Amino acid sequence: MIETLSKTIVKTRKVRLYTEVEPFHFESGERLAPVDVAFETYGELNREGTNCVLVCHALTGSAHAGFYNSEDEKVPGWWDSIIGPGKPLDSTKYFVVCSNILAGCYGTTGPATMNPATMREYGTSFPLTTIRDMVRVQKRLLDWLGVENLQLVIGGSMGGMQALEWGVMYPDFIEHVVTIATGANHTAWGIGLNEVARQAIYNDPAYQNGNYYSSGQPARGLALARMIAMISYRSPESFTMRFQRERTRPDDGKEFFDLKNIFQVESYLHYQGIKLVERFDANTYIYITRAMDLHDVARDRGNLGDVLATVKAKTLCVGISSDVLYPAIEQRGLAELIPDAEYAEIQSVHGHDAFLMEYDQLARILNDFLDRT
Repeated sequence: MIETLSKTIVKTRKVRLYTEVEPFHFESGERLAPVDVAFETYGELNREGTNCVLVCHALTGSAHAGFYNSEDEKVPGWWDSIIGPGKPLDSTKYFVVCSNILAGCYGTTGPATMNPATMREYGTSFPLTTIRDMVRVQKRLLDWLGVENLQLVIGGSMGGMQALEWGVMYPDFIEHVVTIATGANHTAWGIGLNEVARQAIYNDPAYQNGNYYSSGQPARGLALARMIAMISYRSPESFTMRFQRERTRPDDGKEFFDLKNIFQVESYLHYQGIKLVERFDANTYIYITRAMDLHDVARDRGNLGDVLATVKAKTLCVGISSDVLYPAIEQRGLAELIPDAEYAEIQSVHGHDAFLMEYDQLARILNDFLDRT
């Protein structure tokens, strides 16, 4: 694994991009103001404003993609092994930007944000949000930062949906697009998994139709939603390799029938559920999974092939051999329809999450693509 070169401190910043004078217009027709965006930058923007790389995060990610936010932070940003000096997204060469998405809960305006008109959280009154809405807010941020041209937009999973939309929405603004473990639209398989996760939240009595902020969020429902998702993020081989049929305590004969002596895989899933409850918002989870389900790059634009043919950026589509959530065939399909696009595959048993684990493979793929193009 690529190691962080130094404990560089980078602060998450926030900017107000939309106000009552100029509110944000959602695809749905609704308007919202104010809209704040949380973001981080690594490296310096050149005088021409042409060395920018935009990193798009996945479902429960944040703007904190690289380095550290404080000296006592134990774990760096979620893609630190890819961002920084000497790494594929080299911050001595590029001006790397990552922002929390619209409808997020890490600083950007979303359901958990206080509505200044009511002095209560927006909750379920927050407008329905799409991937295209997220991308338009990102473009506004880049304009504010002084970016004249994007060298690269890159993302995995839901981040890949954003990267693909960037290629279609702003074809003359981007030089390179890298999509990882995503698809042209969200399949029935992905929608089904998201709906089961949402129902876990809805069926928690603590959800209270989304009005839970004064009493505490639906911890059981959100934790269960995360557990469901975690199964789809890995593969059967990955679970078998890591957990086998091991229990949390050694089996001495008596322990076999003790139902409190759960399997290691059960313990892992419960742990992941608890971790998400501590850092994420249930309404935000619902809104963002809805945005993923609505993702269809061809919607209201015509035939998929014709739509993808409008992408002008040099494009790399990266699949994962064991991904059951976004099978590699979806990435191959994108590469076949985007003009002159390339396809590469991460070989891994770890499933969908391999783009957050197989850093060495991903680094080689990105370095090769960027060096040649």
